[in-house]
Amino acid sequence: MPLKNRAAVEQQAASPLCYSAAWSTAGGSTADARTAVRTLLALAGHDPGQRPSQDAQIVVSELVTNALRHAPGPGSLALEVTPDAALLRITVRDASPRPPELREPDARRVGGHGMQLVSRLCDQLHTIALATGKQIVASLRLPQPVTP
Repeated sequence: MPLKNRAAVEQQAASPLCYSAAWSTAGGSTADARTAVRTLLALAGHDPGQRPSQDAQIVVSELVTNALRHAPGPGSLALEVTPDAALLRITVRDASPRPPELREPDARRVGGHGMQLVSRLCDQLHTIALATGKQIVASLRLPQPVTP
């Protein structure tokens, strides 16, 4: 099921670019989340084919996939690009109180590598316990966008 837009992508002078979406207990879409971050970063001047956008897509994909796979109930995604387009903040909420598990690398294991990848790509990553689940906040520094 597609993500439901709670707030449309919006931009004002000297305001961050923002996107938010929520999913019900029926589930959400990791593909829609990747599209949202790719589109938001493109609006901020970051080429979707370049590494910053691709890294952001990987982080969003992993965090949303984990929320959908391991947490019962509703969830949400919020994306924010600072006005100078130098920082992307990704916030994923879900209904599970269990924090994500950062497993030791094991090349023989199938799966379970996502949080290792997320932690390497992000400049900051932390989990906040909530009364009904948790919130994971990831920050990625972005290079100055190239203007044509």
